[in-house]
Amino acid sequence: MDLTANDTKVTVNTAIELGLTSDEFDQIEKILGRTPNFTELSIYSVMWSEHCSYKNSIKWLKTLPKEGPHMLAEAGEENAGLVDIGDGQACAFKIESHNHPSALEPYQGAATGVGGINRDIFTMGARPIAQLNSLRFGDISLDRTKWLLKGVVKGIGNYGNSFGIPVVGGEVFFDKCYNTNPLVNAMSAGIMEADKMISATSYGEGNPVYIVGSSTGKDGIHGAAFASKDISEDSMDDLPAVQVGDPFQEKLLLEASLELAETDCIIGMQDMGAAGITCSTSEMSGKEGFGMTIDLDKVPTRQDGMLPFEILLSESQERMLVVVKKGREAEVEKIFDKWDLNCVQIGEVTKGGILEYYMHGEKVAEVPAESLILGGGAPVYEREYREPEYYRRNLEFKIENVQEPTEYKKIAKYLWNHPNIASKKWVIEQYDSMVGTVNMSTNKPTDAGIVNLKGYNKALAFTVDCNARYVQADPEKGCAIAVSEAARNVVCSGGEPSAITNCLNFGNPYNPEVYWQFVGAIKGMKLACEKFQTPVTGGNVSFYNQSVQNDKDVPVFPTPTIGMMGIVKDKKNITSLAFQNEGDSIYLIGASQNDISSSEYLYSYLGIEESPAPYFNIEEEYQLQKSIKTIIKEKLINSAHDCADGGLFITLLESAMANNLGFEINSDSNFRKDAFLFGEAQSRVVVSLSGDKEAKLQDTLNDLKIPFTKLGKVTSAELRVDGESYGSIKEAKQEFESALESYLN
Repeated sequence: MDLTANDTKVTVNTAIELGLTSDEFDQIEKILGRTPNFTELSIYSVMWSEHCSYKNSIKWLKTLPKEGPHMLAEAGEENAGLVDIGDGQACAFKIESHNHPSALEPYQGAATGVGGINRDIFTMGARPIAQLNSLRFGDISLDRTKWLLKGVVKGIGNYGNSFGIPVVGGEVFFDKCYNTNPLVNAMSAGIMEADKMISATSYGEGNPVYIVGSSTGKDGIHGAAFASKDISEDSMDDLPAVQVGDPFQEKLLLEASLELAETDCIIGMQDMGAAGITCSTSEMSGKEGFGMTIDLDKVPTRQDGMLPFEILLSESQERMLVVVKKGREAEVEKIFDKWDLNCVQIGEVTKGGILEYYMHGEKVAEVPAESLILGGGAPVYEREYREPEYYRRNLEFKIENVQEPTEYKKIAKYLWNHPNIASKKWVIEQYDSMVGTVNMSTNKPTDAGIVNLKGYNKALAFTVDCNARYVQADPEKGCAIAVSEAARNVVCSGGEPSAITNCLNFGNPYNPEVYWQFVGAIKGMKLACEKFQTPVTGGNVSFYNQSVQNDKDVPVFPTPTIGMMGIVKDKKNITSLAFQNEGDSIYLIGASQNDISSSEYLYSYLGIEESPAPYFNIEEEYQLQKSIKTIIKEKLINSAHDCADGGLFITLLESAMANNLGFEINSDSNFRKDAFLFGEAQSRVVVSLSGDKEAKLQDTLNDLKIPFTKLGKVTSAELRVDGESYGSIKEAKQEFESALESYLN
């Protein structure tokens, strides 16, 4: 069957081949009052895909908090969330996935993910100032994992470096569950004048519609639909669904867009991401109830003879749709001509909410805009969910059944060499972290990336966080931990948490156990966001991260990546994670626990993969963060670093390595030593301070009713626990920094 021509006889089987269901095909026929032609069916296939419509997730996404005292644009309203940061400025930020493309073609998959998320930012009129990324890969010993990692990192580095935006933070995690499906989540943030936001909307009958930027090619066709199905042995057949990026073209588009933002020539502008022209025309029109007529012959193309559905669905990069105020066309065209970019009128705004697409003088598609969009006529489903058996087995874990080790030095060495904990220096060195000179964390390492705002006493803090192993163990608690850790990183750096964006990576939503994970994660996110007053500004849902392995469907760990923005109100409060002076005292703020659940030590070193999420109490977390804010503002400490992956020992090591110092601490006999050193119980922060401030620190923490322990002191170059040497900082640092690269060679 020729599934390309408009005169193809369209049946329910055609719809199923395009990823729709028979019920959805019936619904389309009711909306149109007739059977759609192939181009129209293609339009619905991408716009009703999970990637565009969120049809399997929107019910639960709507339960997340999206209002806050600083919100200027709430989730779903614009290309990205917008937060008031004071002084007439606003911060736009968002995180999105490019998982499926990266699984097939890691370089372009990752590169175009970076390009797409940056366009979401500058399309609103904000200049990007910071990038972050969150990456997940499979078993690092596999050749395919090495190929994926190298390609993804190179793609992010080459595109981001050429575009000229610094990478200020990120994370890389390895587990066999990601062997087939890597996760590539890219975050971008930008700043703008709060009253100059460009909206992603369209209205005003007769206003001209322009396509600007690159020409349209056959790359990325049906990319949104491709992202809405499982990876399989046949997925390489979908390689044309992977887009190709050009960072230099994007740089020109950025400058032209920001120049356009300084005028009042336009009604709205939207990035052409998933589903290309189809998505931008329908979403911009659907918001205000207007329609458009579009002449596809006028769209600049890279190849001759492109068919209507190919032009409409192409996800070629570096393109945007602009609705211009009638009579202001020449001003807009002059700006894009200056930057040597396409700027072509392809249609105009119409009354009535109908999208009409023409080619060669014939109408090739006619659909109501509202029927295509999220919150409009797109289907909404409530999927079945069921608690999996493994969850009950996790809860049966008892630390008492794990024999206490004797070789603690061996465990410590194993952990600092483990790819999940070892330095990501090999990755970071491929990114430009200093371009634009806004990154304040390069020479003064902090738990969150700190971005300078020149001419102001304030700065911005950004972080991406999610320990997917915790979420796999207990989705609700694990996702609450992800939000809390992000907030803790911002607080330890001297900031105030402000808002989050999320990238929700899960398996197939039709699997009840996967959907149980999704629902639990949303509940945990809601709990923590409400507690820390960090509304959700928007983000991305990526389902179908699932593949067949050994004749079984294997979903990735549920990975709800949290991107958080915070404000450092006074740059003097920026606090490094690094120990500063030999002889300083080291304190643990927060309570130790007899807990090794879901720790790297338990999972990787001992090989026990089923246990609950680590100890977590959100009220204790809230009070801890409140106390850290207080002691930073009162200038009582020289460093602060949160306890996370690898536990207390790794936290101490990371604080020591930054300035080539050592530490000497004593464990607490009230707890198992492996739990004390390597357990990952939450709500704990390691601080260092000069001896003359100890009494004041203790009084303050006692007043705040926060538990604390004096661990020991900062030393010159050795790592000592309970009087025993764990080696020199020089040797540990050398191994820590070279471990990841050694796995890849």
